[in-house]
Amino acid sequence: MGADIRWGRRTAVPRRRAVLAVAAGAVTVLLGAACATPVPETAGHVSGDARPVDRAGGDVPSVERADLERVFEEAGVAGTFVLYDTQERSATVVDPREAHRRSVPASTFKLVNSVIALQTGAVADVDEVVPHGGEPQPVPEWERDMSMREALPASNVPVYQEIARRVGHDRMATWVDRFDYGNRDIGGAEAVDRFWLEGPLEVTPMEQTVFLASLARAELPVEERHQRAVREIAMVDEIGDHSLFAKTGWGGTVDPSPGWWVGWVEHGDDVRTFALRMDIEDESQLELRERLGRELLVELGALPPEAAA
Repeated sequence: MGADIRWGRRTAVPRRRAVLAVAAGAVTVLLGAACATPVPETAGHVSGDARPVDRAGGDVPSVERADLERVFEEAGVAGTFVLYDTQERSATVVDPREAHRRSVPASTFKLVNSVIALQTGAVADVDEVVPHGGEPQPVPEWERDMSMREALPASNVPVYQEIARRVGHDRMATWVDRFDYGNRDIGGAEAVDRFWLEGPLEVTPMEQTVFLASLARAELPVEERHQRAVREIAMVDEIGDHSLFAKTGWGGTVDPSPGWWVGWVEHGDDVRTFALRMDIEDESQLELRERLGRELLVELGALPPEAAA
């Protein structure tokens, strides 16, 4: 899935557990300092460990799977997972409170950056070679010029920073706002090449899946060919008749330090987007992002059993 790197020091990450309040027979999800929101009824029968929870991330009906918190617990990490069905426009959520908490998108923003770069003409296509700047890098693989086709899977930070500078602050701010991505805040012009790594841009796992649904279905307000091009370079695996598209991310400069694995699965006309985020306390845990994500996708029937990493 390419390299992710820590940019600066951070302290140990405290573990968080979801806090759910039960009142009047409905589940209420506490969202930060905001007032609690009552849970609406969801259509259809909910069985087993699934419980209806609040609508969020574009008014999405959601079902909680508290039983799947064991996937993170058994790995010794705190995390959340969202699986969004783009046809039903409903989500399955592991730890709803965390699924609605924002954090920096880190390298998952490269998917957004790629679409914007193509739409604005900052790069001619996904095969235009972009200079890395010539400076020594913490990842040796980044010390060469790359096209987006190479730089996306390699998670090449300096190449994508150059792409962001080419887009420019004003155009970047316009498109992030138009996509309604996260809190839509990219900061001032001085932050144009790092706002997704250090903030102020932040996004929730739920918001990630809603954005990715538009990208996967080529429904963003940009030319369809650009969305198809990003889809092409985001593919990471084919398992039978399932296609997996994904991107990792690690916000190593912030505390708590979010580790991301986001993307979507295509199976015929069925498209389901997903976002896993876990607290990274040590670099050795980075490999858990994809492994746990694949396990959850298999558990929820989005991928066949042989897809488990």
